[in-house]
Amino acid sequence: MVTERKPTFFQSLAAGGLAGTAVDILFFPIDTVKTRLQSAQGFIKAGGFRGIYKGVGSVVVGSAPGAAAFFSTYEAMKRSIPLHDQLAPVNHMLSASVGEVAACLIRVPTEVIKTRMQTSTYGASASSFKAATLVLHHEGIPGFYRGFWTTIMREIPFTSLQFPLYEFLKSRLSIYLDRKPLYAHEAAVCGSIAGGTAAALTTPLDVLKTRVMLDLRDPSKQQVPTLPMRFQQIYVQEGAKALFAGIVPRTMWISAGGAVFLGVYEWAVHGFMSA
Repeated sequence: MVTERKPTFFQSLAAGGLAGTAVDILFFPIDTVKTRLQSAQGFIKAGGFRGIYKGVGSVVVGSAPGAAAFFSTYEAMKRSIPLHDQLAPVNHMLSASVGEVAACLIRVPTEVIKTRMQTSTYGASASSFKAATLVLHHEGIPGFYRGFWTTIMREIPFTSLQFPLYEFLKSRLSIYLDRKPLYAHEAAVCGSIAGGTAAALTTPLDVLKTRVMLDLRDPSKQQVPTLPMRFQQIYVQEGAKALFAGIVPRTMWISAGGAVFLGVYEWAVHGFMSA
């Protein structure tokens, strides 16, 4: 079997940016439907199927740098963590978790704007720029990081499931085909299976993240429920079904998105390495 070359930091950075932009723009309508299903006001009042590209401007701004931060950190950590090959899944979990924290520093502000635009929080005619100025005016810089820890709480379990499974599937497929690296479409299939599995299992955390980001109450002036309290409120008042609101579009979106995201990344990074 041919030895697999490792991408440099800047190759991972560029390939991650391309992958993030491709998947976020392509699957934005499904994400909008998922967000509206999870909204406390209900799907129809949040906008239904109208204006499913509302908030895409914030995604365009944040997707490339967020994905670039993730992949460059992930690849760098994979090389630097001193663990034996037998502990490769632990390496992948730790590397992906650190990568997600780095990405969330960029992604969360755009997520706040995106979710509020998708649910018409500031009115049907507001632009992403207008929403950003309103957040800054009413909540200051901390407003852009509302739900940051909830997002981290969602992303680390998600990525701890997705990337070890993705790397495992790639490894097994490489052994089966007796070839490294895999072609982009082969990596895409592995990414789709890994992403869909992780998405379904972490949907309750995604519901919590959406509710926190859509809560406009000022924590310094009003009592805001803790995450365990929010979880209990949703369960008691709306039932267990509400914790899995949007599971079908979320799983579809991330399963298909995982194929595009990881497939484009593998295609781009190997293209850069062979240039």
